[in-house]
Amino acid sequence: MTRLTLSQDKVAPTVQEAVSKFHRDIVEHVASTVARDKVVVVGMAQNPFVKRARKLLEAEGIQFTYIEYGSYFSMWQKRLAIKLWAGFPTFPMVFIDGTLIGGFKDLETLKQQGKLPK
Repeated sequence: MTRLTLSQDKVAPTVQEAVSKFHRDIVEHVASTVARDKVVVVGMAQNPFVKRARKLLEAEGIQFTYIEYGSYFSMWQKRLAIKLWAGFPTFPMVFIDGTLIGGFKDLETLKQQGKLPK
């Protein structure tokens, strides 16, 4: 199913520009890390699902890059920029081979299916 988004011809040019600049440095950092590294977890402090995802990967001996942006009390706008970029509403965001596979539950499903990278 394709994600429903507002057609670009229905977004004013000034809004398009504002969105494209919204914490662009953060988005570029995440995008370049996802393009470079095999497994990437994007998360936030204090989130139990982020901790579980990292723990699962560590237990499986899978090397990963972890990028953390704030906690429940800080950096929410930077995390919002990442959510807008990825189109995924929650953290963690787990990327394998440049593909967003989802969050902790999706990672757990891959483990159960024996589809985690070696």
